Amino acid sequence: MTFSDIFNSSFLENVTAVSVLDMVVALALSFFIGLFIYLIYRKTYAGVMYSSTFGVTLVALTMITTLVILAVTSNVVLSLGMVGALSIVRFRTAIKEPLDIAFLFWSIAAGIVLAAGMIPLAVLGSVFIGIIILIFANRKEASAPYIVVMDVADHKTEQAMMQIIQDRTKRCTVKSKTARPGSVELNLEVRLKDDNTDFVNELVRYQGVNSAVLVSYNGDYMG
Repeated sequence: MTFSDIFNSSFLENVTAVSVLDMVVALALSFFIGLFIYLIYRKTYAGVMYSSTFGVTLVALTMITTLVILAVTSNVVLSLGMVGALSIVRFRTAIKEPLDIAFLFWSIAAGIVLAAGMIPLAVLGSVFIGIIILIFANRKEASAPYIVVMDVADHKTEQAMMQIIQDRTKRCTVKSKTARPGSVELNLEVRLKDDNTDFVNELVRYQGVNSAVLVSYNGDYMG
């Protein structure tokens, strides 16, 4: 094999398949769109523990998808091989928040559309999606749900405390009840009439009430 054979190799012909300018523009735009997605994720996150690494993953995923699609669109044979290679990849990381799935698909979709040359669609689409997520993710219910965990001595005290809670709240629903000799534990979902939580202090003043705890609740976690 001579140097002439090396330079005539079909492998080296692929070097110019995608221009340097196209690569720089595509990766730069994918970085800024990925950064925008990351900022929206950080602004709207409502879980228990915020993971900064997931936010960085959104930026990297947008850029990686752009890189892959640039290579695929420049070579049909490569696209077939890429499909086979990616089909064996398995992701075992559990997605804890349902909205995280939307952010992952958003990053992948933005990278694909951007690498396909549809820059206005990628930019304007990302801005529109970001606004929609900001509006709906930050929307709060008129009356947020709370959980009251109460430990009382007997059934008579339980009925009295239930009446007090029903009078002080919009709605009260029994979620669980555990009865033991000399103790009854109740988990109640309540909707407050206002932001006043002083009724919890009132509960523990009654004889027979061992403890009363009020925690916020959104259906996924309590804190």
